[in-house]
Amino acid sequence: MQLLFYRYNFLFRINIVLLILLPILSLSAQQKSGEKKYKAIDISDFYDCSHHWYDIYDTDKVINAVPNQPRYSTEQITRIADNILLYQKVNGGWPKNYDMLAILSDKQKDSLRNVKGILNTTFDNGSTHSHIEYLATVYTVVKENKYKEACLKGIDFILSAQYPNGGWPQFFPDTVGYAKYITINDGVFAGIMTVLDKIKNEATNYSFVDNARREKAKIAFKKGLECLLICQIKENGILYAWCQKHDNIDLHPQWARAFEPPSICNEESAGVVKLLMNIKNPSKEVINSIQNAVQWFAESKILNTRVKRISAPTVRYKWRTSNFDRVVVNDPKAPPIWTRYYELKTHKPLFCNRDKKPVYSLAEVDRERRSGYGWYTYDPQEILDKYPQWQKKWATDLNVLAK
Repeated sequence: MQLLFYRYNFLFRINIVLLILLPILSLSAQQKSGEKKYKAIDISDFYDCSHHWYDIYDTDKVINAVPNQPRYSTEQITRIADNILLYQKVNGGWPKNYDMLAILSDKQKDSLRNVKGILNTTFDNGSTHSHIEYLATVYTVVKENKYKEACLKGIDFILSAQYPNGGWPQFFPDTVGYAKYITINDGVFAGIMTVLDKIKNEATNYSFVDNARREKAKIAFKKGLECLLICQIKENGILYAWCQKHDNIDLHPQWARAFEPPSICNEESAGVVKLLMNIKNPSKEVINSIQNAVQWFAESKILNTRVKRISAPTVRYKWRTSNFDRVVVNDPKAPPIWTRYYELKTHKPLFCNRDKKPVYSLAEVDRERRSGYGWYTYDPQEILDKYPQWQKKWATDLNVLAK
């Protein structure tokens, strides 16, 4: 019995020692590994790509997520930045649809290194401009040269991908099919222009950019702005908003995917107007563009309507699995909503199936696209909310929302 007592007493003492030593050992190991956590940097622009990596079936992916994929915390900014460097291609751009926070195995890392020369580089789904922005901020915090060099290489990619008319394609240098069209959707145009605007205005996280690149960024921004103003859809002498794709030659509205028709695209246009509203000392042309787009948003809003998500039998499609459906319901208390697309000339809410045939209600869209695509949007409301303050500062002579 006494022996048993001494044994338990000995184990108890060992446990106490371990409780004291383990945090110290853990801290020591962290210090030896150079691991350090920083203030988190916004990763919201990575969401679209991450979503596609986890939720969309795509045989073109070099690596795939594993079950219960481990991820870095948002405070591990150098780990995330190292991932971004790993995905960067030799031309300075990035592919789309991967999670920058995923903790990768050595095998996965090797797979990415082996395809750095495959130039499937794109601005789609937030790619490239979001990586540049993140690297710029990380370099500003940690001052490690590898992040600066990768960021500058990304900026050079943006500059090289711009068309002479000021627009950017969805993919570069591979501009096959609709990838060649000037791309506004998924924040492509606004995302690129925001980066260029920060560079030309010497934002803190881009203070390291040299004068030669800064001058090129100023020119690229000016050309991009001119392109946007020309692309704004005009019918019978009246300006409206933008399509999500515009022809790379004559700038007219163009098809994207088979269910994305030429149209007035309110979701994409809201991002453009937000960009324009942020311009300091806007020209008459910019003010006029904003005024007309805001008026269109006010005219095209839909009242008493809500999109409801409902349960539905699980179905596996080619690209994704769906276990829900969407229906449009009448709701007098619903806030204003907009459809993503409005038909050119008629301005009717527009929908489409993968067969390229337009329809005029969500119910007519096949379930695969009905549940797997954003047909309605609230984004224009942000613009309408911002307008009064903008109008009082830059357009005092005309309030287009005044009744």
